[in-house]
Amino acid sequence: MTTVMVVTMIALLLLGFPMMIPLITAAVIGFFMMFNGLGQMETLIQQMMAGIRPASLIAVPMFILAADIMTRGQSAERLINMVMSFIGHVKGGLAVSTAASCTLFGAVSGSTQATVVAVGSPLRPRMLKAGYSDSFTLALIINSSDIAFLIPPSIGMIIYGVISGTSIGELFIAGIGPGLLILSMFAVYCVIYAVVRDVPTEPKSSWRERFSAVRMALWPLGFPVIIVGGIYGGIFSPTEAAAACVLYAILLEFVVFRSLKVNDIYAIAKSTGLITAVVFILVAVGNGFSWIISFAQIPQAILEAVGINEAGPTGVLIAICIAFFVACMFVDPIVVILVLTPIFAPAVEATGLDPVLVGILITLQVAIGSATPPFGCDIFTAIAIFKRPYLDVIKGTPPFVFLLIAAAALLIIFPQIALFLRDLAFGG
Repeated sequence: MTTVMVVTMIALLLLGFPMMIPLITAAVIGFFMMFNGLGQMETLIQQMMAGIRPASLIAVPMFILAADIMTRGQSAERLINMVMSFIGHVKGGLAVSTAASCTLFGAVSGSTQATVVAVGSPLRPRMLKAGYSDSFTLALIINSSDIAFLIPPSIGMIIYGVISGTSIGELFIAGIGPGLLILSMFAVYCVIYAVVRDVPTEPKSSWRERFSAVRMALWPLGFPVIIVGGIYGGIFSPTEAAAACVLYAILLEFVVFRSLKVNDIYAIAKSTGLITAVVFILVAVGNGFSWIISFAQIPQAILEAVGINEAGPTGVLIAICIAFFVACMFVDPIVVILVLTPIFAPAVEATGLDPVLVGILITLQVAIGSATPPFGCDIFTAIAIFKRPYLDVIKGTPPFVFLLIAAAALLIIFPQIALFLRDLAFGG
């Protein structure tokens, strides 16, 4: 049965069907083979509906809506200007500013694609003009945007939390340390690159200009305060924080900045609705598929066949990293989380691993795979936004992928990088 399901999925993917079709087809075939027919098909439908029933998933469209409002408004530009005013003049400062801006915008959007658009669109021309190669610039943008998967809010963390039953609030807080670690590693590489290539520096901003940039960015900086401060202080649940972000984004862009008009609401709502529909269809179908493979005890059979249960905690973490990294090179990150998380759940439980640490490592691998050839989703976002050939976009990615893999290794060796703030906030 497993072979038939896998072959069906691969065949349909190669034929160009969207991901939900191979998933649901494989699930229906598995259901048919297990129950000798489709007479109880309503059971599979019930499992699919159960996948989108958790209240925590309400946070997903909320964060998507908030990100859409901010992308179309002035929040991203103000954050970029603030970062540039402080470090734009140092060697490699423009590249470091790009990475830092992606991190900051990730902290207010939670979406890698939104970060590619909001930060990459204004900064790529400036980096090219400053003397950075296009391959380095594109690779920096798409890989720095993936820090948005780790810095709260993170849609990937929400999906993992729902599937695994892990606290989304704890995942959000635990993602801050690894996100800042990756930003630091990228910053060091950017400085080395600029020194080796002798890239010119930007003009130094005066303190008056810096204070002005900070004042302009104070309102957008309220988003991470609402999310992290609200959850840390016990004021909001993650879902309530998402709703508060939407209200804050509306007030900011429509009332304070007046960058958007009432006429823009339709386009924003339509975009949010389409993205949310895709996400929720994938979640529903993925849950049905996960139920089938769990009911058939396929995860246990796979883990027993490869001997992961006897590998110990470190071995399980390495296996998880490899599996999620490779899968996200070919398949949508949300689907990978939905399908692989239940497969590794028995091994995680058997070895006593902290589910929050596992969730952070999974999120990091999803982020790496999203920007890694051949089919990382952020690669194609960059192709669409910047109108550049595929080979140009992926040419500069290897050094960043190496740094991200090094960050994953550091997390396995030193888990407190992720768990320190979680333990501090929640007394773990």
